[in-house]
Amino acid sequence: MQLTRYTDYSLRVLVYLGMKTERLATITELAEFYAISRNHLVKVVHHLAQQGFIHTSRGKNGGMTLARPAQQIRIGEVVRCTEPNFEIAECFNRATNHCVLSPDCRLKSILQEANLAFLATLDRYTIADAIANQGFLASLLPKST
Repeated sequence: MQLTRYTDYSLRVLVYLGMKTERLATITELAEFYAISRNHLVKVVHHLAQQGFIHTSRGKNGGMTLARPAQQIRIGEVVRCTEPNFEIAECFNRATNHCVLSPDCRLKSILQEANLAFLATLDRYTIADAIANQGFLASLLPKST
């Protein structure tokens, strides 16, 4: 399974904000740091704010920050909110499934078990766990102005 770029960017935003606790961060700052599209980040940040992961403020001194401590943001929760679906094979979508094996195939239940295990693993970790090596990561962040 491969996470979408949208989910990847969402996790990157949260990791960055988890590191940047002394002040608000901006979309431009994040786009430059990660060398990714500002337009993509605008959509990601908007969705993260809607889902209650971050607080945003507009204006000259605006920016964003985590809405709750990094220790309270589970990676599995973020992935569930940002991935469009978990249909890891054709048979997971009844509307588009044309597999002739579907009526008597055990592969779907095996894949479903693997998918649940994947999410259960992500549920064990938080954004704080992703920044546990904060000393090194902090050295990568732009210096505060």
